[in-house]
Amino acid sequence: MLTPWRRRYRRRNGTVSNQPRHELPNDAWLGEVSQMLREDKPYAIYVKGYSMRPFIEHTRDRVFLEKRDSYDVGDAVLAQIAPGHYVLHRIIEKQGDKLTLQGDGNIRGVEYCKEQDVSGVVTQYVRPNRIIPADDPKLVRRISLWRKLRPIRRYLLFVYKAVI
Repeated sequence: MLTPWRRRYRRRNGTVSNQPRHELPNDAWLGEVSQMLREDKPYAIYVKGYSMRPFIEHTRDRVFLEKRDSYDVGDAVLAQIAPGHYVLHRIIEKQGDKLTLQGDGNIRGVEYCKEQDVSGVVTQYVRPNRIIPADDPKLVRRISLWRKLRPIRRYLLFVYKAVI
């Protein structure tokens, strides 16, 4: 989805930025981001989409990505699941070099990829008023609990969407 350029936009915390934010289709620029990550250059992106709710919110949050040699269950990764199709989802299962990915806000759907298809891992979550490291113990506990609540996630997301 291509959004028109904005001259000014109002952030959720009420501040206004005069610096325009340019949004492009994912397939147009995530390939370049992936290439930069493979060259060990960290990169920050604004997140588009609702599949990682409640931990990452559409256009509100940014994530810092870095390349790693190995990935663990629970890591949020940027991965190519088909040619030109990238997702930022969490690893829910790992068998050898095969990974199963699922968004935190997804109830059923999963994606599959190999470890070499992963471009980078989220190292920091940037919200309007704070930066949260991905290895923050409080965040890790919340993510672990969220994964255990998978059978009732549908109802929790319904309440979350009603409150937001």
